[in-house]
Amino acid sequence: MKKFFDDIKKDIKFKSAGPGKKLTEESRTKCEGAPSSTSAKQTRHAPTEGAQRAGAAALARIEQHPRPKVHTSQDHIRNQVKRELEAESAALAGKEKAATAEGSKVPMKDPICLSVSGVYFTCPLTGATLTKSEREVHIKEAILMRFEEDAVEASVMMIYTFNKDKDKVKAAVDIISKYVENICKCPEEEKYRKIKLSNKVFQEKVRSVEGSREFLQALGFISITFPVEGQEEEEEFLVLPEQSPDALELMKERRDRLQRGEPVRAQLDRQTQAFRPSPNAQRFELPPEFYNLTSEELKKEQQQRSDLVEKNAMLRTKAMREKEEQRERRKYNYTLLRIRLPDGNLLQGFNFSSKVNKSKIYP
Repeated sequence: MKKFFDDIKKDIKFKSAGPGKKLTEESRTKCEGAPSSTSAKQTRHAPTEGAQRAGAAALARIEQHPRPKVHTSQDHIRNQVKRELEAESAALAGKEKAATAEGSKVPMKDPICLSVSGVYFTCPLTGATLTKSEREVHIKEAILMRFEEDAVEASVMMIYTFNKDKDKVKAAVDIISKYVENICKCPEEEKYRKIKLSNKVFQEKVRSVEGSREFLQALGFISITFPVEGQEEEEEFLVLPEQSPDALELMKERRDRLQRGEPVRAQLDRQTQAFRPSPNAQRFELPPEFYNLTSEELKKEQQQRSDLVEKNAMLRTKAMREKEEQRERRKYNYTLLRIRLPDGNLLQGFNFSSKVNKSKIYP
């Protein structure tokens, strides 16, 4: 019995001692209870409740305002560059518009105040009044329209008007005249009535002159292709059918018209006017067309200056120097003249420049 009660006391004492532990856990518990200084330094404390609420609010704001997506595709880059260029173009257009508006504010001279309204020409074929820039185009159109009435006259006008090189024109006229002369002397000879278009002389001297083929066709030549020995392809010829004696005489007359041909030039409109005596007679107001030079005139002036430089390097007589000085005075192409009549009235006219001054009153 005593042993029984002793066992009960030991059991009660063992249970009151707490939960049981293994003998091997003691050393491990000591190691875990005393961590190293390095791990203690890395230990982070959990955020407080206020910090957690602030972080949640920041995340909510970020979700409400998403960051823009960055596009890196080539199409997006092109569109961006295009928008920038359009913006620059719009800015430049705005500047030009502002400059134009500012320039329009410059006071312009009233045409009524001008001595002449402009430089005008008259077409000798149609009688139309033309400006300086319209005259050449209008004359060409008038000559081409004249083919319906008289092809010979129109072709002669083409040769002398459309070609500026007088030497080439003279050479072409001489060769065509020789063609007609040979045909009239030997009308039965077929070789004189046939012109090979690939002939070197014809190519260089005749065909290069505008209007020469039209004149030959007006004489009666027609285009025909013939086979040539040693060649696979046929060549083009201008052939004149056999002519009667009357037709030969008519060819001579047309040849003479060709040799007497002259270029068609627009005539300057004199714009003659009469004025009563006035204190404004000394005032000269001329339009810009009075002074402007065409591209051909500028080229001619440049050539004259080049020639002048070469002449200055040469020894010249006094007469030669005076002639050059007089030529230098002609700086403009047109002159406005006013002549005072004995009764005080004024007569005004327009003329090409000569040795007179640009604008002057002659008593």
